[in-house]
Amino acid sequence: MRGHDWINTCLPDELILEILRRLDSKSSHDACSLVCKRWLGLERLSRSTLRIGASGSPDIFIKFLAQRFVNVKAVHIDERLSISLPVTAGKRRRRDENSLLSLKIHFAGERNEPKEEECEPFCLTDSGLTAVADGFTKLEKLSLIWCSNVTSFGVMSLAQKCSLLKSLDLQGCYVGDQGLAVVGQCCKQLEDLNLRFCESLTDSGLVTLATECGKSLKSLGVAACARITDKSLEAVGSHCKNLETLSLDSEFISNKGILAIAQGCPLLKVLKLQCINVTDRALMAVGASCLSLEMLALYSFQQFTDEGLRSIGKGCKKLKNLTLSDCNFLGDRGLEAIATGCTELTHLEVNGCHNIGTIGLESVGKSCPYVCLLLLSSATNFLRGQESRLWSVARRLTELALLYCQRVGNFALTEVGRGCKYLQALHLVDCSSIGDEAICSIAKGCRNLKKLHIRRCYEVGSKGIVAVGENCHSLTDLSLRFCDSHFSTRVRDEALIAVGHGCPLKYLNVSGCNQIGDAGIVAVARGCPNLTYLDVSVLQNLRDIALTELGEGCPLLKDIVLSHCHQITDIGLSHLVKNCQMLESCHMVYCPSITAAGVATVVSSCPNIKKVLVEKWKVSPRTKRRASSVLSYLCVDL
Repeated sequence: MRGHDWINTCLPDELILEILRRLDSKSSHDACSLVCKRWLGLERLSRSTLRIGASGSPDIFIKFLAQRFVNVKAVHIDERLSISLPVTAGKRRRRDENSLLSLKIHFAGERNEPKEEECEPFCLTDSGLTAVADGFTKLEKLSLIWCSNVTSFGVMSLAQKCSLLKSLDLQGCYVGDQGLAVVGQCCKQLEDLNLRFCESLTDSGLVTLATECGKSLKSLGVAACARITDKSLEAVGSHCKNLETLSLDSEFISNKGILAIAQGCPLLKVLKLQCINVTDRALMAVGASCLSLEMLALYSFQQFTDEGLRSIGKGCKKLKNLTLSDCNFLGDRGLEAIATGCTELTHLEVNGCHNIGTIGLESVGKSCPYVCLLLLSSATNFLRGQESRLWSVARRLTELALLYCQRVGNFALTEVGRGCKYLQALHLVDCSSIGDEAICSIAKGCRNLKKLHIRRCYEVGSKGIVAVGENCHSLTDLSLRFCDSHFSTRVRDEALIAVGHGCPLKYLNVSGCNQIGDAGIVAVARGCPNLTYLDVSVLQNLRDIALTELGEGCPLLKDIVLSHCHQITDIGLSHLVKNCQMLESCHMVYCPSITAAGVATVVSSCPNIKKVLVEKWKVSPRTKRRASSVLSYLCVDL
């Protein structure tokens, strides 16, 4: 029968709930909740995760959310995020004592012009944390990021009421030993704990927690905790036998602590260390005892040598991911040992290790056939003419990043184009010897390329990018930032015209490419209807006609950066937002032709807008009243 509601008639609540649980995006959940009252209620029951900002009186906001979403198992509260509230002064709304507006979260009351000081953000407190514990009785995962007003009393209340808690992130919270001890006593299922930047903690709290719930703990992160020493790690090694992930960043940890972890946690799979007082002795213990290790990251070690890496290569046969950053005493021999012993290696990052060169990386290419990601940063020990030996053996590469590699030239990337046909992502930053010849080779040989990011590579110009547009028909992510030094190699409109015709772009950043104008952006607007992100900042030749075409051709656009575009006016903005109803963020600082009227147009025309970055003096009092939660201001008033 025409118009009959077969879904609501035939499907029981349980089946609709199961369908709603399988939705993978918040926007899909929101859309389903608007179908009818029944779906609204079922959608609320299906929500298992909430992400909110700790500002605008979050204590009250959390109580409100707990009443609506009773099956939530994961709550993420981030002090750095703001809550976007649908508050519009001057409009008549239906009075509902249970509605969000009745909470008066912004304390605006009935006045039309609230004073600026009354709208200052408020932080999550112990009271709010108690509301979390009382309202979300099924809570299993809680993240409190930089909630500086939360203390041990709030954490104690939470732990006592949320015994099912499995994951707790306290990054940047001033939680003391007493709170952590109660977590250990009450949350016997705790598996994941992050204590980064918890400056008030001492060994006492962590030792108690390890003793009380060490059997369940699988992941631990500690950073910038000056009073956490080897004593804590000894307790972790003694009681946390199932620990799989450990991240340490501390000047107060020595070999003694790492030895305790290596000997007491044989199931360790992920180890990230930035401890300047740790030496080869600790690394040897890891190689001898942690035979299940799959990921190792070493940062800023001045006391590690090839001897330590040889121990890892000898014992950690399952190693798949290795990061070496600013380890100046590691060389080719250590990397050769890794290549020989860890043949399952798939990801390798070498950053600022000046003694590692072509020979060590070549051994990885020969002995590790599954390497798919290679990141080289500040590689100064390359021997010219030998790069081809590396690229010819690393044929399975899917992602390559060269950062600040001044000695890697066109010939090396030409060999990549010839030998690495599976390459899907290429990142080039400050590689002054790489130019159009290399990019043309990549484009012709790596036709599966999906992501190309180039920044400050001044020899790359239109010729190379035209070749990309003509050959890489799977490219969805293109970033060309400040590739605009030499007049003869500048990226111009013809480059984007080729890309617009040949690549289904979703992400485009051409910030600082001053020779790109209307023609290039118009071609992208007409050829890339799925574009969601666009950064055209510092394009001095861009005019309103480009924004008009973007509005007509890119209805899915969510984020746009227009800063420093001097010829863009309010007229262009109005044409853009007319059809780009999904726009969520718009940056438009230092645009002298955009006025308060243009800002008001963006705010009023985009129902999904979450952030508008603009000079404070361009915002009218009316716009400020209507959309204060989405407005962000330039730090320096002009």
